[in-house]
Amino acid sequence: MAKDAVGYALTALNRLAGSGLVDRMGMRRLMERMAYSLTKSGFRVITTTARAFQSSGKLGKAERLKAPGVTRELFDLNITDEQQMIRDSVQSFAEEVLRPRSEPADAEARTSDETRAAALELGLNFFAVPESLGGAATERSPVTTMLVAEDLAHGDMGQAVAILAPMSVANALTRWGNADQQSRYLPAFAEDQPPAASLAVAEPHVLFDPQQLRTTASKSGDQWVLDGEKALVPLAAEAELFLVAAQTPDGPGVFIVEGGTEGLTTSENPPMGVRAGGMRPLQLDSVQVPESNRLSAEDFDYREFVDLGTLAWCSLAVGTGQAVLDYVIPYVNEREAFGEPISHRQSVAFMVANIAMELESMRILTWRAVSRAEKGLPFHRETHLARTLVKDKAMQIGTDGVQLLGGHGYTHEYPVERWYRDMRAMGVMFGGLHL
Repeated sequence: MAKDAVGYALTALNRLAGSGLVDRMGMRRLMERMAYSLTKSGFRVITTTARAFQSSGKLGKAERLKAPGVTRELFDLNITDEQQMIRDSVQSFAEEVLRPRSEPADAEARTSDETRAAALELGLNFFAVPESLGGAATERSPVTTMLVAEDLAHGDMGQAVAILAPMSVANALTRWGNADQQSRYLPAFAEDQPPAASLAVAEPHVLFDPQQLRTTASKSGDQWVLDGEKALVPLAAEAELFLVAAQTPDGPGVFIVEGGTEGLTTSENPPMGVRAGGMRPLQLDSVQVPESNRLSAEDFDYREFVDLGTLAWCSLAVGTGQAVLDYVIPYVNEREAFGEPISHRQSVAFMVANIAMELESMRILTWRAVSRAEKGLPFHRETHLARTLVKDKAMQIGTDGVQLLGGHGYTHEYPVERWYRDMRAMGVMFGGLHL
């Protein structure tokens, strides 16, 4: 809707600018500024109004999922039979649904309703909600979510973000929400039509640090008042529920904000890559939320909240990197130059080998950090190592993928140019997702 409004407004401005009336009234410069402003950021629109979330009253205390199996510090790369079954289903979905729809989704800068409805049939949302609230989760499952993210991104990173964003909110509420918050919001995520939801952490300024937020939360009576701007928020224009990170007098905090709340607006400003994730800015102008909407459980750990989001993006980068590798290997073996496949050229073969080695390094570091998170062990150091490597190597893999295809890699006809744009997001992304 916002996009159509911008189009209509620009059409009207163009028609008016073409008449002599503008010059006679001395309004030419004003009209140019208006057109520039619209094309730069679009009209602000109110976010989607949230459904009426009502407490189920089922919980006397917050539901917490236990760590699976043995919690000793042992890094095991084996996955369970259940996880393999989930992977098989998700991989088929990524290949048969996401990959064919990736180019239209990128062009439209959103994931279609049909795609998101098809994703719901996988039942992934149930694994984010405890059994006592209508879901299927009995223990913490960051590793399972990581595998799902990796496989979805192998189909298309942008659509994967749109599918995973609501699950991320449910995961965070299950991990840190109090009894009232869980009773009110989590049952909706186990319904046939779960709410669109998203995390809002990143901000639009240079050298952004999630530990030093410019979005502020100040206390006013029994309300928190949020002011600031968030960037690259998935599903920003259609989400019914946000978890917004803001700076409070006692450090960074996370607040539950329902869509349609007065003062909460978004605008049309899609990013270069991961476009199908529907990422937009989110403006908060004196947004009031009840004191009870702050995630303030005794075990809440903001650093862990950020790290789990970082690992989600690392998982997406691994999946997209695998897509690049799987695509360039047959290409360089089939593409001929001077009477032989270009893979016979040492420089080409070495570049493909480097992609494979860097990808496995990314995967191992990411799996290591997520494995520790699932077992309840400290994982901040491992997360930092994973992100440091992934943000560097992911962008290099995207660049090498384009390079290996030569001129073809620079065109929409081949998917590597989209993967290149998507992989660049690793250098700037914080939040939006959560394992």
